Amino acid sequence: MKAVLVENTTKKLYIGEADEPIMSDDDLLIQVKATALNRADLLQKRGLYPPPKGASPIIGLEMAGVVEKVGSNITGWKQGDRVFALLSGGGYAERVSIPAGMALRVPDHFSFEEAAAIPEVFLTAYLNLFILGGMRANQTVLIHAGASGVGTAAIQLIREAGATSIITASSEEKRNACLQLGASVAIDYKAGAFAPIVKEATGGRGVDIIMDFIGASYWEQNIESLATDGRLIVIGMMGGSKVKDLDLGVLLSRRLQVIGTALRSKSTIDKISLTEQFAAFAMPRLADGRLKPIIDSIWELNRVNDAHEYMEQNKNTGKIILRVNV
Repeated sequence: MKAVLVENTTKKLYIGEADEPIMSDDDLLIQVKATALNRADLLQKRGLYPPPKGASPIIGLEMAGVVEKVGSNITGWKQGDRVFALLSGGGYAERVSIPAGMALRVPDHFSFEEAAAIPEVFLTAYLNLFILGGMRANQTVLIHAGASGVGTAAIQLIREAGATSIITASSEEKRNACLQLGASVAIDYKAGAFAPIVKEATGGRGVDIIMDFIGASYWEQNIESLATDGRLIVIGMMGGSKVKDLDLGVLLSRRLQVIGTALRSKSTIDKISLTEQFAAFAMPRLADGRLKPIIDSIWELNRVNDAHEYMEQNKNTGKIILRVNV
């Protein structure tokens, strides 16, 4: 089958031939119609984020497509069904095999491109907000990189849960997009410290949850921004991984929690459970339009290097989509 592969020396992507996916009796074989970019893809092509053991070495953490074959142990799915799913790898290819328990049915009015924009960002946001963050109505959440795929998904999930979101983003265009999705406050992190603005916006209390992609360089301000009993959920380390002069006393005195998370390395059983919980909350809301995937741009597969460069330049608001099979 055709797939996007990595040239070892230059780390450039190219379309080549790859082995067909191996399918078990508990799997669905999917013809991929669309996939989407994630920052993990940028790391994986450089050898900095290898796939979990047993996962496809092909880049791509989500997809939407059509069922080609149904495993002998599986009921409820048939050839031709439209499906989307989270992946551990393999999205940048013509076909992928997935555990049937991770498959979600594409809503009737959704295109494949729209469906491909959902799995990684919405499931990541749901995991961090509801399961790890324990988010409840009337709480307040600070989201860094609010205009990213995960950020735009999180704003909507927070809104639907009856909670409030504060975001940081670099440009006025991105901040306005976040406000239109339901964020209550949008902070220009380039203009100065965000913690004083967060404290002012919350009446001095601070936020209950922080979703942080940045890491070490935001540590002090994040801790300052948290309310008592708050939770800092570390999703990425774009600003470094090592914190200097860490004062554990602050965590104890204010009963703060720091949680590290990585969705890709979770077990298949955990991912199926997450998919089921997400589906119960989100699928009715996706079907009636209360939740929607935010798509920045759609690229043909032969322009995959251009799409990666576009993401590396932080130009996107929402998801960057690749068409795989048209």
